[in-house]
Amino acid sequence: MAKDLLIELGSEELPAGFVKAASASLRENLLAEFTLADLTYKSTRLLGTPRRTTVIVEGLSEGQKDKVVEVRGPALSVAYDNDTKEPTKALLGFCKSQGVDAKDLKTIKDGKREYVLAIKEVKGEATTALLPDIIKKAISKINFKKTMRWGERDMRFARPLHWILALFGDLPVKLTYGHIDSGNTTRGHRFMASKDPIEITNAGEYETKLKEAYVIVDPEKRRKIISDGIKKAAEEAGGSLLADKALTDEVTNLVEYPIVIRGGFDKEFLELPCDVIVDAMRSHQRYFSVISKDGGLKPSFITIANTEVHDEAVVRKGNERVLKARLSDAQFYFKKDTAEPLQSFVEGLKGVVFQAKLGTSYEKIERFTRLALHIGATLKFSAPLNADETPANFLDNEEVKEHIAKGIIDITTIGDNTEYNKYVIGRAAMLSKADLLSGIVGEFPSLQGVIGREYALLSNEAEEVADAILEHYRPVSAKADLPASEIGAIISIADKLDTIAGCFGVKLIPTGTSDPYALRRSALGIIAIIIDRGYRLQLNELVGRATCELKDKLIRTEEETQNDIMDFFKERLKNQLLGEDTSFDAIDAVLTTRWYDIVDAVARIKAIEDFKSNPACESLVALFKRVSNILKDQDVEGEVNPSLIEEDAERALYDAGQEIRPTIDKLKESGDYIGLFKELASVKDVVDTFFDKVMVMAEDAKIKENRLRLLSSMRELYIEVADISKIVAGE
Repeated sequence: MAKDLLIELGSEELPAGFVKAASASLRENLLAEFTLADLTYKSTRLLGTPRRTTVIVEGLSEGQKDKVVEVRGPALSVAYDNDTKEPTKALLGFCKSQGVDAKDLKTIKDGKREYVLAIKEVKGEATTALLPDIIKKAISKINFKKTMRWGERDMRFARPLHWILALFGDLPVKLTYGHIDSGNTTRGHRFMASKDPIEITNAGEYETKLKEAYVIVDPEKRRKIISDGIKKAAEEAGGSLLADKALTDEVTNLVEYPIVIRGGFDKEFLELPCDVIVDAMRSHQRYFSVISKDGGLKPSFITIANTEVHDEAVVRKGNERVLKARLSDAQFYFKKDTAEPLQSFVEGLKGVVFQAKLGTSYEKIERFTRLALHIGATLKFSAPLNADETPANFLDNEEVKEHIAKGIIDITTIGDNTEYNKYVIGRAAMLSKADLLSGIVGEFPSLQGVIGREYALLSNEAEEVADAILEHYRPVSAKADLPASEIGAIISIADKLDTIAGCFGVKLIPTGTSDPYALRRSALGIIAIIIDRGYRLQLNELVGRATCELKDKLIRTEEETQNDIMDFFKERLKNQLLGEDTSFDAIDAVLTTRWYDIVDAVARIKAIEDFKSNPACESLVALFKRVSNILKDQDVEGEVNPSLIEEDAERALYDAGQEIRPTIDKLKESGDYIGLFKELASVKDVVDTFFDKVMVMAEDAKIKENRLRLLSSMRELYIEVADISKIVAGE
């Protein structure tokens, strides 16, 4: 018969981001221990609040099954004395270790030798006897981003633990973890419930009793209360809710008993940029925003309290007072910031250190401005930087600013579209970090880029410039938006690549979970932008350009730095493709060749995935694995000498290679890799016959070398596209 297991870890309030992860980690650890202990279960439930980490395991077996175990002992020849036939010390020691009598042993034959065999019944232990150790191990292995110790106690948790509730069926599981003895009691809401312990007799009544004590322990039920409440409150304010899933997630894990409260603020603050108001409410106060039918903000907010209030007006007034102070600060900084144009902040970046070994933020923007202009020119989107031009020219030239701001392409002064694009890229890049010195970003750091765009528009910069300032920070996470404009995408790549090159050049390389400069995220962002926009860029050339810009800062050689950066990008690309369910062999087949054009490399990988369904794939892969094995460790150079060809099968392979080579080259050039692999499959029978009829390692050194050259010439047909020998087909 199976029973339910209930475990609740009561602690000081966990950070909102830890609540769900803590319960998930506890469950994962429990299930791993159940597997090791050979215990079965039906299902699990995750519950939890900031003060409690809870897992319910439904239908946990009451004990291990009895099982028969066979253990092989010493060989028969050493188990018994040859003369007396009595058990030797070796056999007696084996019997003692297994708890069996020598007369009960069997024999087993393995090859030519016989061994003694102990067959014993092992009675399964009761779950109640196993649970204390299982639960302690599961708690100790909970994975937190940060843990703490308190007092002299030898235990760690994200916050101090106060109680452990552990029930199996209706029986308490007795265990001691650190200084805490488990029991069958929990506690209610910190402020609204009685301080007396709440006795729980089984998992079925757990939620009900906690609800009576003002705790909604199911996070999904809390979320629904919050979602329904804030939607209704927004409608009562004459608008609709500004959807914010992340804030809803956070607030759900900040409270145990959610209470919705609506408030407002002075209309005069609506003169501030919308993002400033939303961020002031969201980031600092965890307030939800309300929008009107036309999409503008209404002077209202909605907040979630953790306790019932006797006088809602008092609580509302307190929240409004706090928000007014935040918005007043924002209003002060906004007026001060906008007294001067955005460009005025750039000079101050010369006094801001980006990184001690990599110089100032101004030096950084100069570097990635040059890099962005190089990328634009490579893509033939913008004209290259002239020899007499510097990044500073894009700030100092007022005539250029005027033309860009008006969106006028004057051929006599600026030139064609690529020349115009050059000035837009240059100016946007040089202004991209200016808002870091603004008062608003100092007060609301999450608005960098957002405020840059706002201030650029207020400074009469072109819309393309303003948009690029915002977009060059994108993407900010794996699934976040990519830059929407060409200019934003180019500057984003340049900025991120400069950071990666600089950090690798001064040995600030990510290790394990440590990545303080978010280099992994930057690399994935670059890859995502390149693939999304189909940029045909040679990544190794861009990395070389970026490290060259930093050469007076590097403490490693440029070659060493570049090699490590390329390996870093390759690993990121590989992991990303694996995460998209791309097969590992297709990835390896391409990434062991030239892969620096990421768009082209991904196309080749997809072509291999398609080719693997071709009936000829399996045998072709086997043949080319044989080619690779033969050529391994062989120093093969030079062209095939037709006059040294002796066998018909040898001649047929040479002719087939000569015949399909022009087609293969055209398919490579056009990027039709699916067609290339199909064309390659057409020589399968010829290669097969060659191996059946021809001895490659001939005694005559010249003949042998020529045949190796022939195989090498066949491998050259595909090796730049993919190493076919790495494909796993039919295995």
